[in-house]
Parts: sequence; structure tokens; C-alpha cells
Amino acid sequence: MSNHPFSDASQWEKLKTGIIDLAKQEILPRFEKISAEVKKDGSLLTEADLEMQKKTKSFLYDNWPEFAFLGEESTREEQVNALQSDIGCWILDPVDGTSNFASGIPVFTVSLALVVQGKTVMGLVYDPSRDEMFAARLGMGAELNGKQFSADTPKEKMKQCIGLIDFKRLPAELSIKIIQDNPYASQRSIGSVALDWCWVAYGRGQLYCHGAQNIWDYAAGYLILNEAGGKSSTLTGEDVFVTEVVKRSAVAATTPALFSEWKTYLLGN
Repeated sequence: MSNHPFSDASQWEKLKTGIIDLAKQEILPRFEKISAEVKKDGSLLTEADLEMQKKTKSFLYDNWPEFAFLGEESTREEQVNALQSDIGCWILDPVDGTSNFASGIPVFTVSLALVVQGKTVMGLVYDPSRDEMFAARLGMGAELNGKQFSADTPKEKMKQCIGLIDFKRLPAELSIKIIQDNPYASQRSIGSVALDWCWVAYGRGQLYCHGAQNIWDYAAGYLILNEAGGKSSTLTGEDVFVTEVVKRSAVAATTPALFSEWKTYLLGN
């Protein structure tokens, strides 16, 4: 898809470098040094979220002013209007994993995607604690710190896998089923949706299930998993990605074979 600037290598590097620099300026210096407030939806907000969104928005508008902007900390009206742009829309989560960040847990990311004509054409997820940049462009594969990778794992069966499971947002009956059956080798919940998607794409966890995530949580990671060759759907078997400000469930796996087994277990078909 060529109707965006990031098929050009120099523009692509400019974007990635800019986000890395901003994260190092606005997020890392505030880690373990600031408090958080509770938003109306119960999630946390810190100065790092606000400043990273503000500075990233300015950086994007200064360099690619044609695209609309949707940030997690934007108003609902601003988010809906941005998604309706005919040209394209940036989707930013300035600090994905704010609860981790505010608690001194070094597992949080910056997640940025570009949606054009209803498709995510670019996605990047930067983990400043590990200095890891997962990124993808539509039809051009996935990369980690500039090196291409494919979703792969030597694990062939669900029972051999690590499952990244967010039980908090799953239907209670499904959570009980998973806990009782223990269908994998081990389970984790790392507290960053964007990083969940990337780690499954890279094979650090091989199975994924989450009950409700917003477009700014999943847009970039969803593309990275797809471009790496992983598979995903909602808990009802639909495509996870929609250009709406609504919460979506997610089921994913590193390989198509594992996804088929995992989805059959969770959905029963």
C-alpha cells in the first residue's frame, strides 16, 4: 500500500528515531519519580502520558501534517472525529502499561499506528526499558530493532506454550475454564497490551487471550503480529481490528497451527 510516506526508508527511520528520542526524553526520566491519578474509567494517568502524547502529536504534525490524530488521552469526540478522516489517522497510546509505569514495573511501551482507508498501514511499539522497537509496514514484514523477523516457535502444541492471559477482562466462565484446565505449560500477564501482541509475534509467549482492549492498545501490535505471520481473531471469531472507538477481545497465537488449536479450545469450534 503506497498511499502513505513510510514505504520510503528515510521517512520510516525518521519516524522510528523520533519516537525513540521522545520516549527517552518524556517517559524514562519520569519513571519511578511521579505519581498517578485515577481517570473516570478507573485506569491511571501520569504526567508522562500527557507529555508524551503532547510532544508526539507535535512531532507528527510538524513532519506529516496531513494525517488526523487520535491519542488515548484525547477526548472521545476527538477520537471519533479522527477515525473519520479520509486521509488517514495516527493512533497513539503514549504509555501503554501505565499501571506498571506508575508502580515502578519496567514493562511499558509507546504504541503508534497509522490507519489509512480502514487499514493499519504502519505500526510501531517501542519498549524503552529494553530499548526494543517492534515495527511493521503493511505488506513489508515485521522487524525488531530494524532486523526482519517471522513469527515462529519450536512449540507445536498448546500444552507446550506460554499463555499471555488477561483474566481480569475475560468472561468469568471462560476464565474459570482456563484456570481449571490449565491448557498451556505456563501463564503470564505482563500488563501491556501492545507488548503482548509483539511478544506473541516474536515467540516470547505463544498464546494470547484478552477480553477488552481499545484501538490504541492493539492497532500497532495487531499489524506487527499479522506481518510476522501470526494469527488472531476476537473471542467471537471476527477480525480484531475495526475503525471504531470500541473495546475488542483478542485471541492470538504465534503460528497458524497453534492459533487453530487455541481458538478451538476457547471458542469450541
